[in-house]
Amino acid sequence: MAQITCRDLTLGYDNEVILKGLDFTVNSGDYLCIVGENGSGKSTLMKTILGLTPPLGGEILWGEGLDVNAIGYLPQQTLVQRDFPASVREIVLSGCQNRPGFRAFYKPEDRRKADRNMERMGILDMAKRCYRDLSGGQQQRVLLARALCSAEKVLLLDEPVTGLDPKITQEMYELIQGLNEEGITIIMISHDVEEAVRYASHILHIGKHVFFGPREEYIQSDIGKYFLLQEGGASEWEK
Repeated sequence: MAQITCRDLTLGYDNEVILKGLDFTVNSGDYLCIVGENGSGKSTLMKTILGLTPPLGGEILWGEGLDVNAIGYLPQQTLVQRDFPASVREIVLSGCQNRPGFRAFYKPEDRRKADRNMERMGILDMAKRCYRDLSGGQQQRVLLARALCSAEKVLLLDEPVTGLDPKITQEMYELIQGLNEEGITIIMISHDVEEAVRYASHILHIGKHVFFGPREEYIQSDIGKYFLLQEGGASEWEK
């Protein structure tokens, strides 16, 4: 079932066009990786899907029962955000504020949801710790738990492994894959084409050339072969 459909979408800001004529569909349970050169419009596309940046043309259609409030979002962190002086539980609970309806205070069901998602991310024992004292990988687990409190149908992840060491990066990819296997639709921006191909079900490559389709077709496409070769991974995927 289609959850998000973009038709003839034009991306940009301040009336400056970055990309036009973009068409793709995200179905329930997909794992879509958005890749492309720097400045190709990846983050602008994500902000447009979230309603933070209006499209300059075209439309975004939502599947039945889905709208922007049903999407959990994990943005790229800034240095200021990494130093935020709040407890892990407080940050995870704040994800419940993104759900529809006014909340002057957290309900017991919100607290249960936060505990459940902290447990899913393996951080329940860190609930009382200060967020600023955690490692980069632990902070990303906290933010994933927060995004899950916001919504559990679709997760939008903007470069979720940036700045993490290889071991923690692998753990994060496996966590995200596990969420997808639970039925959560994943839309993730990645600068790492090789890892995107390893985990994704579909690839959206934007830039001078645009590709959208299953990962197997991307591997065999000219654009896929070129960018995988740049990362030294073409031979692996052609086996």
